[in-house]
Order: sequence, then C-alpha cells, then structure tokens
Amino acid sequence: MSSASNKQLELWRQYTDTKNPAIKEQLIIEYSNIVKYIAGRLSIYFGSNVEYDDLIGYGIFGLIDAIEKFDINKGVKFETYASLRIRGSIIDSIRELDWVPSP
Repeated sequence: MSSASNKQLELWRQYTDTKNPAIKEQLIIEYSNIVKYIAGRLSIYFGSNVEYDDLIGYGIFGLIDAIEKFDINKGVKFETYASLRIRGSIIDSIRELDWVPSP
C-alpha cells in the first residue's frame, strides 16, 4: 500500500470513529481532484451553458454527501462510490436550473 492510501485509510478510520469536521475537511481536500475531473468531463457536455466553477461547486456538494454516507466496512472503493454521487449531484443541480430536459 502506498503512503497516500495509508493516509486516506487512517483519515477514514478517524472520521468513521469521530465524525470530526476537521477530518471531514481533510477528506474533502484529499478527494477534490475527483470533483475537478468529473466537472471537466461534464463541462464538455454542457458547453458554455454552465460555468466550470459552478460545476465544481455542485460537485463538492456531492462529495460532501458521499463522505457523510460512505461505509468503509463495505469493501467498496470510495473513489467509485463518490464518482457516482458527484456526477449525480452535478446533474441534479443543473436540472434544478430548469434548462436541461429530463430523460
């Protein structure tokens, strides 16, 4: 295991045990690159209709939700779980703006 994944695992253990907001903030920072990646991919789809920074903001809400609901004991990679939550959060937020038609 790399030192980065050891650090992440330790953060998860601490957060699971304490729900400490400072640790939650560290997890948000640790995984913010996932939000940037997904926002970048979706910005290609949405084009100039939505600002990239807005997509990042919507994605951060999804990341926070994923951190709060993630169960480390289920054996699922957080990155996989969070990616779905982040993408869904961005799309839901855009739909609330009422210009993207619902499928």
